[in-house]
Amino acid sequence: MRRHPRGGEADGRPVTPPSAKGAATGRRIGIGLMYGLWNPRVLGAWRVPAAGPVIFAVNHAHNLDGPMLMGTAPRPVHFLIKQEAFVGPLGRFLDGIGQIKVDRSTADRTAITRALDVLAAGGVLGIFPEGTRSEGDFASLRAGLAYFAVRSGAPIVPVAVLGSSERQGRLVKALPPLRGRVDVVFGDAFQAADGSGRRTRKALDEATVRIQGRLAAHLENARRLTGR
Repeated sequence: MRRHPRGGEADGRPVTPPSAKGAATGRRIGIGLMYGLWNPRVLGAWRVPAAGPVIFAVNHAHNLDGPMLMGTAPRPVHFLIKQEAFVGPLGRFLDGIGQIKVDRSTADRTAITRALDVLAAGGVLGIFPEGTRSEGDFASLRAGLAYFAVRSGAPIVPVAVLGSSERQGRLVKALPPLRGRVDVVFGDAFQAADGSGRRTRKALDEATVRIQGRLAAHLENARRLTGR
């Protein structure tokens, strides 16, 4: 079992890194679903670094935003997903495709270790920085995104998923309109840290403010590009 550079343990127990092969399988499944059920338009995928650790910061207006990104991103993604989704067969499936269960009510050390493992291995970590489904406008960010970016040094790529929450034309209430257009817009990669090497609470708070500005600007630009 590969260990995290700082020990690979949470509460004294070894932590198994998420499966990279599983995430690759999840990407193939996502491609089939995305292109089979909807009409995706992907912009800026070339901005995603082809190798090395990356953090996708994704707006979150619909529960399918994660699967939609899995099917349109140029690299496999390991998402941090609330533990409430890991129930029964769905939970086993999510674990099998390399997704990371997180307890949002506490500082989940196991989830933190597994997420850092993804980045230490040069993988892609997906985060909904607003913490839960909302208007998808990046108006309220949690500090977790800044922590992972500053701790790992991985660049952040902002991602806007637009059209997933549209209601007009729905045949199934819980799903976006089938064969409807969904725009996925990738922004320029950027560093969250200020270059000082600080990891203090103040440094993370300042990084969160910088991140929020970059994400809001990307979303505004994505809406202008797509007309949404």
